[in-house]
Amino acid sequence: MSNYVLLSSKSWHDSLFDTLKKRKTENWFRIKTNETFTFDELNCISPVKVFIPHWSHIISEDVFNQFECIVFHMTDLPYGRGGSPLQNLIVRGHEFTMITALRVNEGIDTGDIYLKKPLDLSGTAQVIFERTVPIIESMIQEILDNNLQPVPQKGEPTLFKRRKPKESNIEELSDLTDVYNYIRMLDAPGYPKAFLETEHFKLEFTNPNYSDNEQVIADVRIIKK
Repeated sequence: MSNYVLLSSKSWHDSLFDTLKKRKTENWFRIKTNETFTFDELNCISPVKVFIPHWSHIISEDVFNQFECIVFHMTDLPYGRGGSPLQNLIVRGHEFTMITALRVNEGIDTGDIYLKKPLDLSGTAQVIFERTVPIIESMIQEILDNNLQPVPQKGEPTLFKRRKPKESNIEELSDLTDVYNYIRMLDAPGYPKAFLETEHFKLEFTNPNYSDNEQVIADVRIIKK
């Protein structure tokens, strides 16, 4: 049987890997860290394809030139090439998007596309990431079962810039919807939480609820500076 790799450090992809391991026609391996995602490690496994549902590190040229690496990007490419796709979509007012499966190449999200599936952007970042799991699972199975071949991207690209931690400050926001969106779009492990600062404290917000009487209720963590 042929070998395949799932590359992800995220705990919400544990169930995805468990499902893929049950397929009778492939051998599946999981790589979780950037330190073990090396050319030598992949060469030992010799995978036919490397599936990457969520990854924040640069994939080296020797890896993607030798192995077919397929990444899942949370925009309707070529719209939204670049970093922080979820946050950039939400601050632009998008309520839905597409998950695009594309082949990794030397550009940033410029590779050929295998397929796309729709994604609802309601809820916190953590909820949205968990919502992607069954969608990505179905996409991987479709790529494998139908031997899908990627095709070049079409259309005028729109570029996203990776957001910086300082952009999580909600001090300048004047609309409650924006406050709610900032808190929810950053509410997942590994992301800089929406925050406010005083002279002595930093207040980080999570678990927001936008209630009917036009107020945002959220949990707050207060840290002494």
